[in-house]
Amino acid sequence: MKAAVVEKVTEIVERAGRAEGIEPVEVQWLGAGGSRLLRIYIDKPAGVTHADCERISEHVGTVLDVEEVIPGGTYRLEVSSPGVERKLSKPKDFERFTGSKVKVVLREPVDNRKLWEGTLAGFSEDVITLEPSKGAPVRFRLQQVDRANLKFEW
Repeated sequence: MKAAVVEKVTEIVERAGRAEGIEPVEVQWLGAGGSRLLRIYIDKPAGVTHADCERISEHVGTVLDVEEVIPGGTYRLEVSSPGVERKLSKPKDFERFTGSKVKVVLREPVDNRKLWEGTLAGFSEDVITLEPSKGAPVRFRLQQVDRANLKFEW
C-alpha cells in the first residue's frame, strides 16, 4: 500500500515539475490513522525556491484529491528542498554532484571501512570514485552504498 502511494505520488510530481526542471528527490509516506504525512522532497539544477514548493504542493494536492490517490481520510502534505546535505541515491545524483564533498556508508567494508568521506571524484558505469582527504582514491559500486549524502562544509 505505502509503496503504491509513493510510486503514484512520484509520477505526479514528475509530471507537475517537468516544465520547470523540477524533479522528485524522495517521497515518504509516514504515519498511520489521523497522523499520516506525505513528505515530498524536490530539486532542480538552479535550486528550489519557496514558490517552487508552493506550486508543486498545490498541483500535487489537487491531483491527489481529484484522483483519490490517498485512501482513508486526512493526511498532511509537505513539500520542501532536500537541503544542503541532501541524500544521493540515483546514478544521476552521483553524476550531478561530482566534485562535491560527500559522506558514504557502505553495506560491506572496502579497505576495512564502511564509512567514507571525501570528494566525489567520478561516477561511471555504476562505479563511484571517492577521493578521501588522506590516502588513495577508493572505488565501489553503487549497489554497495547503504547511504550517501552531500557533506556541507560550514
